Amino acid sequence: MAKNQVIAGEHQGKFITDYDKLVINVGFTKKIPLNSTTVESYELITDEHRKSAASGVARGLVGGALLGPVGMLAGAMSAKNKSTYQLAIQFKDGTRSLLEVDDKIYRAIVKACF
Repeated sequence: MAKNQVIAGEHQGKFITDYDKLVINVGFTKKIPLNSTTVESYELITDEHRKSAASGVARGLVGGALLGPVGMLAGAMSAKNKSTYQLAIQFKDGTRSLLEVDDKIYRAIVKACF
């Protein structure tokens, strides 16, 4: 599962949230927006796709109950994909951060920095 946090560089260990605005939570009240006004550039370092184990087990059990062994295999194979992305962010102030985010946060960053 993606951490949705800064894993290296400036602000390491700080979390990224997307409640009302996409931000890095630096302190109790200090937040750094992740948008075109603060981000100079970003680069996708890795994207990892994997099947959700819980989803596969649940779908396999339902498929097995309905259609036997073939249904169990089909259900397990239809498990949801989960994506994790690592992004290198270059801020306009010259600082850099490496982020690990899930699909929702990744899409929000791309949209906000367009």
